[in-house]
Amino acid sequence: MSISYPFIRLAQHPLRTIIRSTPVDKAAGATKQHPMETRHTLNLLDIIHTRRSIRRYLDRPVPPAVIDQLLEAATWAPSAHNRQPWRFVVIETAAVKAQLADQMGERLRADRLRDGDPIDLIERDVQRSRDRIISAPIVIVACLSLIDMDRYPDERRNALEKTMAVQSAANAAQNLLLAAHDLGLGACWMCAPLFAPDVVREILDLPLDWEAQAMITLGYPADAGKPKGRVDFKDKTIYR
Repeated sequence: MSISYPFIRLAQHPLRTIIRSTPVDKAAGATKQHPMETRHTLNLLDIIHTRRSIRRYLDRPVPPAVIDQLLEAATWAPSAHNRQPWRFVVIETAAVKAQLADQMGERLRADRLRDGDPIDLIERDVQRSRDRIISAPIVIVACLSLIDMDRYPDERRNALEKTMAVQSAANAAQNLLLAAHDLGLGACWMCAPLFAPDVVREILDLPLDWEAQAMITLGYPADAGKPKGRVDFKDKTIYR
């Protein structure tokens, strides 16, 4: 039996959705060759160490075939029970990016006002977030679905299943970020959808079982990003 795990591409018209799918063959004895098996790239550790969060992009389109490569790489991430709960929305149209940025900005503004933050800082934060979204040639919203996850009669284990789905979707997003860097693209992870899930659901017309987790802005980098240090792993590791 073959099961298709779809992603949505929003293109041409802001309200038009095209469902595309990459099949995962689960037939007995069937195997699928890993798409990177014959491809020679930089050493993986070099890719990990040199990846940066890129927030400024060239005015240059990202070819659909390259986006497909990124999504394919994402689907090779490990997942709980191999249920592959990740889902993706690819946003290409300026109108959808602007609508999403504006309405999430309104939610951010309202939250910060309730916190009592200074107005000038709030407006600066809202504008910065909006600019990052609308200036990106591509925005990919990473979602999860619990539809294929295990269900239990108790809430404790159901909550754990959702945690496993969140972890699985994060694994896929990390694959996507590393693949983007390997292909010469810049990308930046944004957690804004978590703070406005209803806004994201309405604007993107998500299927009922899809839950937005993160937003990845994507494009050819206009700069190298800011180098960031890391705390030595020895300070965050214990051995038993």
